[in-house]
Amino acid sequence: HLTELYKYASYLRMRFNYNWNLKDANFTGSRGKVFSCFSCGGGSTMGYKLAGFDVIGCLDIDHRMMEIYKKNHNPKYAYEEGIQTFKLRDDLPEELYNLDILDGSPPCSTFTMTGDREKSWGVKKHFREGQQEQVLDTLFFDFIDLAEKLKPKVVVAENVKGILIANAMEYTIEIHKSFKRAGYYSKHYVLNSETMGVPQKRERVFFVAIRKDLAQPFLQSTSLFDEEPTLDLTFNEEPILFGDIADYQGDEITSPSMRMLWEKRIFGDRTQRNASERLYKKRVNFGRVYAYENEVAPTLMANKASVIHFSKPLFLSQSEVCKISTFPQDYDFCGKPPHYVCGMCVPPIMMAQVASRIFEEWLSKFGGMKNSFYICSVRGK
Repeated sequence: HLTELYKYASYLRMRFNYNWNLKDANFTGSRGKVFSCFSCGGGSTMGYKLAGFDVIGCLDIDHRMMEIYKKNHNPKYAYEEGIQTFKLRDDLPEELYNLDILDGSPPCSTFTMTGDREKSWGVKKHFREGQQEQVLDTLFFDFIDLAEKLKPKVVVAENVKGILIANAMEYTIEIHKSFKRAGYYSKHYVLNSETMGVPQKRERVFFVAIRKDLAQPFLQSTSLFDEEPTLDLTFNEEPILFGDIADYQGDEITSPSMRMLWEKRIFGDRTQRNASERLYKKRVNFGRVYAYENEVAPTLMANKASVIHFSKPLFLSQSEVCKISTFPQDYDFCGKPPHYVCGMCVPPIMMAQVASRIFEEWLSKFGGMKNSFYICSVRGK
C-alpha cells in the first residue's frame, strides 16, 4: 500500500501526464505561435500544444509522416517538400513571419553514434521511402537560413548527442556561428528525458536561440568577449520505471535466433550482444536492448526489436510504446508501425517541458501574451 501511495504521489507531482489521450486534451494555444520543420509524426508538435502553444503549420519531406501528421493535427499550413526549396519560397503566408517559435529536428542519422558518422558526412542519401536525395548534415544550416528569413522570436532545434562528440563538434561550432550570422544568440543543452517525466532514457541536444534584439535581459557573460542567453533547463521529475507502464501485451519473440539469445540471457545483460559473445564469440545484436522492470526503459529506436522485455520473451506492445514515448494512447498511426513513428520523434513531454521554460522565462516577459501557468489539461488514466 505504501508503494502504491508513493506512485500516486509521484503521479500527482508530474507536470504532464505520460498516459493520455488526444480526445481528452484541451489545447488552448494561448502562449504563442509555432511552426514545425522536419515535423515527422508530430512528437514535438504535441509537446508545444501540451505547453499551451498554437502550432500553425508543418514542413516535412516524407509523405507517410505527413499523412500521420495531418490526420492527427489538421494543420493550417502543411508543406510536403524539402527545406532547401521551402526556404526559397516567396509565397509564404504573413503569419509565418510573426512566429514566437520556429521548431525543427533536422535529420540526425549522420551524427548518431551507431551510424557511419564521418563516412556519411557530405554524402547524398537516398531514402527507402522514395524521398529525393539529400545531404543530411547540411539540413541544419538550411533550417538556420529559414530562421534568418522568417525571424521568429525563438528558434529550437533538437538533435542527437553525437553531434557534440569528436569531429562532429566542428558542426556544432559552425551551427552557433550560423545562428550568430542570422541574428541570434544561441546555446545548446544536453537533456535526458528520464528527468523530464518521460518513461525513457533518451539523451538529446537542444539548441535554443533567441533573436538578438530581444535577448539583452537574458544574456550572461561566458568569457571576456562572448555572451549567451540564460535559460534554466534543469529538470528533476521522479523517474518512471518500466515496471510501472508494462502491460505485457506485445508480440512474442518467435525468431529462433532471437529467442535462443533471450533464453541465454543473464541478469545484468544490457543487450542481446552479451549472450551472443558468450555463445558465439560474436559482437552482434547490440541493437536489441533489454527493458528491466526496476529501471527506466532504454531509448526507443525506429525498429520493433530495439527494445524487448527482459522478464518475458516479448516485444513492446503499442500501449507500452506510446507510454515510453509519451504519445497519446489514441494516436492514429495510419497503419504505420508505432515504434517506427515514435522512435523517430521527439517525446511530446520532453518538448513540452522545454517549451514551458521558454515561455515562462522568456516569451512571457515580452508582454502582450496571456501569462497563465498551466495551459493544457489532460485527464489521467
